[in-house]
Amino acid sequence: MTSGPDRPFGSRPNQTNSTSAKRRSPLIPTLVVLAVLVIAFVYVSQVYADVLWYNQLGFLEVFVTENVSRIGLFAAAFLIMGISVYFSLRLAYRSRPIYAPDSAVQDNLNRYQAQLEPIRRLLMLGIPVVLAAFAGTAAASQWQPVLLFFNQEPFGETDPEFGLDIAFYVFTMPFLTFLIGFLISVVIISAIAGVLTHYLYGGIRLEEKGLFTSKAARIHIAVLAALFLLLQGVNYWLDRYATLTGTGGRWDGALYTDVNAVIPTKAILAAAAIIVAVLFIVSAVIGRWRLPIIGTAMLIITAILAGGVYPWVIQRFQVVPSEFSREEPFIERNIDQTRAAYGLDEVEVSPYNPTDIPETGALNEDGETTANIRLLDPNLVSDAFSQLQQFRQYYQFPETLNVDRYEIDGEIEDTVIAVRELNTAGVPEGWINEHVLYTHGYGIVAAAGSSTEPDGRPSFIQSGIPSTGALGDESTYEPRIYFGESSPLYSVVGAPEGANSIEIDRPQSEESDQQSRSTFQGSGGPDVGNIFNRLVYALKFQSTDLLLSDQVNSESQIFYDRDPVDRVEKVAPYLTLDGNSYPAIVDGRVKWIIDGYTTTSDYPYSTQQELASATQDSLTAEGLATPLPAEQVNYIRNAVKATVDAYDGSVDLYAWDEEDPILKAWQNIYPTSLQPFSEMSADLMSHVRYPEDLFKVQRELLARYHVTETEPFYSNNEAWSVPNDPTLEGDDISVPQPPYYLSLQMPDQEGASFSLTTPFIPFVPAGQEARNVLYGFLAADGDAGTGEAGVKADTYGTLRLLDSSGQDSAVGPGQAANLFNSDTTVSQELNLLRQGASEVISGNLLTLPIGGGVAYVQPVYVQSSGDSSFPVLRRVLVSFGEEVGFAPTLAEALDQVFGGDSGAVTGDSDNVGETPVDPAAPPVEGEPTEGEPTEAPTEAPTEPATGGTDDPAADLRAALEDANTAILDGQEALADGDFAAYGEAQDRLGDALARALDAEERQSGAAPAGE
Repeated sequence: MTSGPDRPFGSRPNQTNSTSAKRRSPLIPTLVVLAVLVIAFVYVSQVYADVLWYNQLGFLEVFVTENVSRIGLFAAAFLIMGISVYFSLRLAYRSRPIYAPDSAVQDNLNRYQAQLEPIRRLLMLGIPVVLAAFAGTAAASQWQPVLLFFNQEPFGETDPEFGLDIAFYVFTMPFLTFLIGFLISVVIISAIAGVLTHYLYGGIRLEEKGLFTSKAARIHIAVLAALFLLLQGVNYWLDRYATLTGTGGRWDGALYTDVNAVIPTKAILAAAAIIVAVLFIVSAVIGRWRLPIIGTAMLIITAILAGGVYPWVIQRFQVVPSEFSREEPFIERNIDQTRAAYGLDEVEVSPYNPTDIPETGALNEDGETTANIRLLDPNLVSDAFSQLQQFRQYYQFPETLNVDRYEIDGEIEDTVIAVRELNTAGVPEGWINEHVLYTHGYGIVAAAGSSTEPDGRPSFIQSGIPSTGALGDESTYEPRIYFGESSPLYSVVGAPEGANSIEIDRPQSEESDQQSRSTFQGSGGPDVGNIFNRLVYALKFQSTDLLLSDQVNSESQIFYDRDPVDRVEKVAPYLTLDGNSYPAIVDGRVKWIIDGYTTTSDYPYSTQQELASATQDSLTAEGLATPLPAEQVNYIRNAVKATVDAYDGSVDLYAWDEEDPILKAWQNIYPTSLQPFSEMSADLMSHVRYPEDLFKVQRELLARYHVTETEPFYSNNEAWSVPNDPTLEGDDISVPQPPYYLSLQMPDQEGASFSLTTPFIPFVPAGQEARNVLYGFLAADGDAGTGEAGVKADTYGTLRLLDSSGQDSAVGPGQAANLFNSDTTVSQELNLLRQGASEVISGNLLTLPIGGGVAYVQPVYVQSSGDSSFPVLRRVLVSFGEEVGFAPTLAEALDQVFGGDSGAVTGDSDNVGETPVDPAAPPVEGEPTEGEPTEAPTEAPTEPATGGTDDPAADLRAALEDANTAILDGQEALADGDFAAYGEAQDRLGDALARALDAEERQSGAAPAGE
């Protein structure tokens, strides 16, 4: 007999293996714990990085308030949902029948019970936890309505139906809707969990006699059903108020059917729901389901009839046959409330009867306007700024520049302005180059808006390296741009006192190959001087270089989130920000100025607008501007003016509209984040302007809501629309013309103001051709400065509307563009400008109510085909009525239109009589040295090749016709390979051009070009 190895009594075979396995088993839990710790550290490190960022900016209260609110809501919703579901499961399980009848169904349930029993406790805890986590996450996202509810401010205005303060709809209703919706979901989920548990353990079962429910199950279900119905009754009651913000009718708000059918029936349904809830409680006591079932059936029938059929009958048989008489008072409510919600209730409307006949000297009274007519198109001249002012491959200018105004030699002048930002694509590769050496851009570049150099280049008033000009130099303002729209993802800056500077600052001069170096001074980002912070940011940016590089020192700071809009968005998450931030030199620093809006979609009777659609225009369509997000609103205020310092990234928020109740509520939530606008300096106030996106939203609504009488509003026969941009190429492109900033004196103004402007034409139904006559012109006064710190101009924000809708003879923008394109002289000269593979580019078409009528001014740029070419201003188009002027300067073009003497003083008057630019010559290419004058084109012979007459206009037309014929003949000869004929045609072209230039010189002060 073979005996096995000795082992202690009672020991089991393979105990050694089993013990070994137990010794190895802690490895997996250890790895899991380590993984959890690593994940937790990464998460906590990112939270810590955010704390550092907000704290450095001075907005830690924003981070803390938001996250504490989110955590509080998550915890509250988690506990309510988790406890409710857990107790529903627990009560159903504990009240299960001890003995259940035998049946095939019960046998199956018994098998399920047996399978679930080993994990029952885990499920009874896990299911509530999972559901609670989902509920908590959803509730946490509602932190803004919850905070606004508890910090609300009254509007001081009541709704026209219930007489409640508007604050009830804006602050209370969103909170109550969220709360009731959440509680209903808790009751429903708890009921589902309880019913399934009752069924699984026999408390509810199907029998031959019907549905059996135990007493405990009956009470459980009845209580939950009663709670649901009570909450549904509250929901019905709140639905009465929700009709005032409804969008289901032809006009937003509660209309005739809502007031006379929907609101009363919602009250009936609320009462019925409460009654049925009582019946469920009674059934739990008496043990019979008949009454609650009958009550529920009646409630459903009532909801269908009273909530759907009855309102349809009222709408169909009372409203539709007599719609206007039934809806008139509600249309009036919609008009009044919409105008109030969008700030249109104080528009100053003036009738305007424009003349279409230009008279000599008609612009004598419009000197302030004509002197600031902007010829430099900020959407076209970025390439000119780049070629003339970029200087290095690691600099860049934005694709679209900005318009601002500055005091130059005692006069306020419109300027086109941009910052020279760092271009990371032009930085040599390598972590140190990209994040340590090349850290910032340099300098403001600005050009006069109303004039150019004689050769068509921008006339710079601030330029060069080092930065110099009328706006200051390095001794008067800080030109370094660490925070901008194109800044690197992150940069590490700073050094101990006395250390050598390593940051590439700027070229020592425009011609120099040597770079000056600098070190950032001040506080602009979180500290990364210690190893822990370096580890945190190495994880954030997934960069080992940031952790290991010896270029990171004890005084290093890290800059990130550097786009001005992104920075303001993080410190003011309650604002909708304008798509266009713009730079200005303010108090010796370059500041980015951003407009912030407070919005809501809960203003009663106000028309809803989608912001993305309302702010769409030709610039957003081409990607040159950013539209607002696609959210629905029916109330908007420019509540905040924000600034971001381009050097240190500091953010200042100023409460601009201190009467806005929504902003007041946020000030209650964030008491230290916003400053009153009285803290704004006089210099900053002088650069504040009327916000572009707000104006777009307002003009979109004003196209219809300029009508305040109900009958024409109902018939829509006085509606307007914003004209499509006529400068876009292609018949299939139809997007609205953007508004334009201009220094403009409206007919009823005492002086010019920096304004945002737009024209209106008659309403264009879908699929129909636009009738392009001018029906209205809107200007928003954007001058906020008074010369005193913290004092806002009384006229700022005034909307002035010229109404010319009774005058179908007023030319609209589209007609003006057609006049330009169809004018024979203009088309012939444009053909000459296109010679040599040059491209003719139409600038922005400006609408100007001057001279008792409406003038249109459009700069014409030419760009050659070279790689380093840029658009230069060659001609200016002007129209007034049917008359067209086309000349090298605005002054000459206006004189052509207004009988030889417009009486206007223009920004380019000094260019009149300068050496004319050969219209066939391509624009100057290359990168010239700053300050070096452009070489004037060779002058054409002063004597015409074939002689002239006493009528220079006739000579010009004849010469242009000859030139056009020569061009066509030359093209035909070239196509046939007849080079002799081609040479002869070129000789004729040269002769014709010489005669044209001579005639143009002699024509100065003669009749309009279109005659």
